[in-house]
Amino acid sequence: MQLSDAIRIRIEYFLHRKGFSSLWDLYKSSGVPKSTINALLGTEKNKLPRLPTLLHICEGLDTNLMEFFNDSMFINLEDPSEDKKDTK
Repeated sequence: MQLSDAIRIRIEYFLHRKGFSSLWDLYKSSGVPKSTINALLGTEKNKLPRLPTLLHICEGLDTNLMEFFNDSMFINLEDPSEDKKDTK
């Protein structure tokens, strides 16, 4: 699993836990632009958020970075940059 997939899964988990029914709810509670949220969860699924952006998302989901990353899926992640090195 790639880091972008794990982050997306965790955001979706916390969205469900918070009872949010749409990305609009996350936008309103976090202050993160709708275009950024759409890119992370929809249109650009390989996109990684900057740490301050993820912090704002966590705050909007009533969690913190420690709780967000406290899941075994973050232990053995694939590094997509390794694929780029192999093709050169």
